[in-house]
Amino acid sequence: MSLHTLRRLGARVLSAVSRLFRRTLSPAERYREFNGRYFSDFYEQERMLADKPRMEFYRAAIQRHIQPGDRVIDLGTGTGILAALASRRGAAKVYAIDHSSILDTARTLAQANRIERVEFIDTHSTELSLSERVDVIVHEQMGDCLFDEAMVANVCDLRDRLLKPDGLILPSRFEFYCEPVKIRDQRHVPFIWELEVHGYDYAVLERQRPQEPTYYQVRSSDLSLVEHFLTEAAPALTIDLHTVNESALPPEVTFTRTVVHAGRLDGYAIYFRVLVDDDLRLSSGPLDPGRAPHWGFRILRTDRDDFAVGDTITVSLKVGSWSEVSSWRWSHVKRTPSRTERVNETSRAT
Repeated sequence: MSLHTLRRLGARVLSAVSRLFRRTLSPAERYREFNGRYFSDFYEQERMLADKPRMEFYRAAIQRHIQPGDRVIDLGTGTGILAALASRRGAAKVYAIDHSSILDTARTLAQANRIERVEFIDTHSTELSLSERVDVIVHEQMGDCLFDEAMVANVCDLRDRLLKPDGLILPSRFEFYCEPVKIRDQRHVPFIWELEVHGYDYAVLERQRPQEPTYYQVRSSDLSLVEHFLTEAAPALTIDLHTVNESALPPEVTFTRTVVHAGRLDGYAIYFRVLVDDDLRLSSGPLDPGRAPHWGFRILRTDRDDFAVGDTITVSLKVGSWSEVSSWRWSHVKRTPSRTERVNETSRAT
């Protein structure tokens, strides 16, 4: 057997062992293992650092709210940029924590940039122990779907154990959106059982609907994908990390909206907005030209349904675990107003 063949076989065995090992881990342990690998990659750090809206948002937030003399935890420090900004703002001490190998890079960068009063700690946040409580927790724990990087669990754990009673979480206020959308016709990809191609009908395949949750999700950061929202955008859920707890997050979010832009329902756009004060905001929305581009919004695909102006749509999002998007299930109910209701509505409008 050749050396090349042996190497290939060895790589396959290692890959199989790695997959088997990951299957024995709990969801939280699997995410922690994935997180350590994913954020140690330079390219992922490059995407975040090159995201100008993201970086300007955090620079402004730190400049406004971290005061000289503050003691700060930087949760998930990555390359250490937020810790550096806090230090340059005059923080007396910054505890920069991460459990990825990127921490070695952060130490190198801090030394090269003469950043002082930052202690880099290689640990998961739930295992962090300090001899003092801090004034500020700064973090960037938002996933594409807001909750899918265990933001609530990790930040609230630090809040309860290590933040002063009057301390600040930066940022703390979030809006979660689940908006009915129409995809641009040239970008729309129907389910296979909805297709008929040159007289070749695929409807029989509806009996073979895939069970894999990721099949029903599309990730994108492309502003040309979504043509419009069917309804006026409004948060489906708002949270403040100063007061929320993971156990208090609702297992189901339901809302009813009136359609203001007619069209085909292709799915629901999942995105978020984060607010510091009332004038400093950051968005991952699919129709926001100033969106932070390194985050993708998520389209939760749904069977085709066509809506007219004045129809109502009731959307239900059921959640097994907010941090595991694969546990989410969604549905909608359409209601078309009667002719009498339409006439009455027109009369009121005139």
